[in-house]
Amino acid sequence: MNAIRRFWLSVLIMMIPAFLPLAARAEKKIGFLMFSDESRYVEAAKGIRDRLAEAGYREPGTRYIMAKAGANKAKAVELTHQFAAEKLDLIVAIGTSSAVIVAKEIKDVPIVFSTVYNPITAGIATSWKSSGNNTTGTSTLMPMDKVIKKLMLLRPVKRLAVLYTATEKNSESVLKDLQAVQGQFGIKIVPVLITTDEDIDQILPEALRTVDAVYVTGSNLVNSRVRTVVDMANRAGVVTVSHLEDLVEKGVLFGLCADSYALGRLAGEKAVKVLRGAAPSSIPIETLSAYQTVVNMQTVRAGRFPLPPAFLKTVTRKIE
Repeated sequence: MNAIRRFWLSVLIMMIPAFLPLAARAEKKIGFLMFSDESRYVEAAKGIRDRLAEAGYREPGTRYIMAKAGANKAKAVELTHQFAAEKLDLIVAIGTSSAVIVAKEIKDVPIVFSTVYNPITAGIATSWKSSGNNTTGTSTLMPMDKVIKKLMLLRPVKRLAVLYTATEKNSESVLKDLQAVQGQFGIKIVPVLITTDEDIDQILPEALRTVDAVYVTGSNLVNSRVRTVVDMANRAGVVTVSHLEDLVEKGVLFGLCADSYALGRLAGEKAVKVLRGAAPSSIPIETLSAYQTVVNMQTVRAGRFPLPPAFLKTVTRKIE
């Protein structure tokens, strides 16, 4: 009898793996590299992890290695090298700077990115339909004609200053996309190159005397001084605009923005497909189809900016 029991017990143990979810049969190792603690990166990472957990990729069956570069490119390179030595099943890169570095350094591990403005111009992928390499992901690319239309509802604009940093691909791409639509609206894009922290104090005041609005791109240098930029603009009676919700939270007057958490969940869906065997190059890179209009009411009051009824009707979120 004991021999029969032992036989059936061994059969049962052998059958257990067949009834387990695919994700639970073997440990997966997933590395997350976030370029900084910006809220859009945090929300995107949360969206990705939530979607992975729903698909069965949760601890302890899945090991997550979370790394943050502290907005330092040298640190991002160092962390990427550490990831290369970990023999990971998947790398998730959050932010353009992180994604550019990881895609350049690692060619033999699948990479899923999120909150990248334009992966094509950044050199991460060759096309939206197929990256042509080991990457796929989601983008914050914004139709700049929609942003300008929204801005025009707020106030007539003839000259729009764009604060950008030439060494940051996402920042440069936003500038080029705005320049591409300026003729459509009869406005003049005024590039304002910011290369050092001092440039904001020395160059911006002069620019504010000649423009109606200021666009704040995803430049890490500009973002670190966004409160100063907004204060200067408010005193000059100049409105500020961005496509990044966290910058509106920090003071920019309004933004037409993608939902970072939703963008992360979309990237998470792609990560699930990769972990189940799909090649990253077979999964298209996507943006969100819907955007939200976010307004910082503290800035509205500080600058005494009127909000026309036509503009107010489009607002989906107010930051008080």
